[in-house]
Amino acid sequence: MSLLDVIDMSHSFGDKTLYKQVNFELCKGEHLGVVGQNGTGKSTLIGILTGEIIPDKGTAKWQPNIQIGYLDQYAVINGSHTILNYLKTAFLDLFELERKMNALYEESAITGNEDQLLKAAEHQEQLEMHDFYSLDSTINKVINGLGLNAIGIDRPIRELSGGQRAKVILAKLLLEKPDVLLLDEPTNFLDKGHVDWLADYLATFKNAFVVVSHNQTFLEKVSTCICDIEGESIKKYHGKFSDFLRQKEHLREDYIRQYNAQKKRIGKTEEYIRRNIAGVNSRIAQGRRKQLEKIDRIAPPGFASKPSIRFRELPLSAQVVLRVNDLEVGYVTSLLPKLNFSVTGGQKLVITGFNGIGKSTLLKTLIGNIQSVSGGFRFAEQVKIGYYEQDLIWEDDAMTPIQIISARYPKLSMKEIRRHLAQCALKDTHVSQTISTLSGGEQSKVKLCRLLLSPCNMLILDEPTNHLDAEAKDALQKALIQFDGSLILVSHEEKFYQGWVDSLLNIEDSML
Repeated sequence: MSLLDVIDMSHSFGDKTLYKQVNFELCKGEHLGVVGQNGTGKSTLIGILTGEIIPDKGTAKWQPNIQIGYLDQYAVINGSHTILNYLKTAFLDLFELERKMNALYEESAITGNEDQLLKAAEHQEQLEMHDFYSLDSTINKVINGLGLNAIGIDRPIRELSGGQRAKVILAKLLLEKPDVLLLDEPTNFLDKGHVDWLADYLATFKNAFVVVSHNQTFLEKVSTCICDIEGESIKKYHGKFSDFLRQKEHLREDYIRQYNAQKKRIGKTEEYIRRNIAGVNSRIAQGRRKQLEKIDRIAPPGFASKPSIRFRELPLSAQVVLRVNDLEVGYVTSLLPKLNFSVTGGQKLVITGFNGIGKSTLLKTLIGNIQSVSGGFRFAEQVKIGYYEQDLIWEDDAMTPIQIISARYPKLSMKEIRRHLAQCALKDTHVSQTISTLSGGEQSKVKLCRLLLSPCNMLILDEPTNHLDAEAKDALQKALIQFDGSLILVSHEEKFYQGWVDSLLNIEDSML
């Protein structure tokens, strides 16, 4: 049974066509992963499915009475609610049914009215059918799975960070179990253990969902089909993510083979026409020209370009480039116990720990954006830091990528700026748009481009893979492996750094 029918849908953003007459459906129980390079329109598609965006042409039509749950990280929430109370609102109808049942039992005890007693018993049966009396266990399962217990379930919503708030909204959605879940990058604000838990949960989820994600391991676990957005089209593939990759590669090879074969045939025909149009075989040549005009020509392969990333390195001869001594970080009060560690020249260090523990605060302290609470740290004199902040915050979000790069590097020509942005896989149509209109992945590539132009011998990167598509992640990983300087990396994607970093610092250990 089809829950959603997308029929002849076309949509543009500015002068860029995202989709052109696309068709696909979502069936009952399907787990649909949505993939594509940054800027192809994945989040726009979610916006169309929620009704927030109206497509230019065609329709995206849900079946009547379908309950849709959307992971809206910016949803308005009563900030005075505690996390636990907010999660319980997922079952308001059941709590209301319990209230009515108790009222009926109390009234029947006073009046002796048997009808009231029977009605109360019906309510109780309904509550038991919906596992009402094991709600605490159900809620605790999600709380523990997503790590909300580490935040503190009695904390008011208004005290939470953006990532913590999004995690709470996700938890409520999972508890509500709607007919369809719409999830846009749900793993961006989760630690590895919580990503694994969510993957296991969604893999056994009986209802349908649509999930946008660049996390290939996650998609492999949860998806039963994939929608790939590329070249103004949306193509649906059945099977796991790995099945999709194989099918897509086969189709690409077949497309290139057909294109080259047709190009060769057309070339031969054009050569024949050129040699014979004025000769004794001119009638044949004219006939072939007419045939050539009627050919439905295969468009040249327009597969998305891959980024080319390479950091500008400065020499680094110091044996120890950073020493951290009894450092306490936080805002007024310390978030963590005293930290002691060092980084040697060329060492690649990953810092892990659950979301909200203070990893970003530590990095901001090291680069001097915030003051330490106590203790200290010292960089070697020759250290030149290249810093990547995970938050997509701009001095002026009305600027274009070209203007942002030009403001930081005024000596670069327009041609050079466009070339550097293109190397980070920013499409030419995007470099002149205001930064606020670009997707999270495209904005991340602009930040990455700005960093690549700054010579350094030590990189401090805070969740650089958030929002990046698979091709950009792969290019960034290769560039970091080749980087001869020192690296401090905060990342929740173990697959991204596993096998090539030198050491791992789990700051949760400092709390034991």
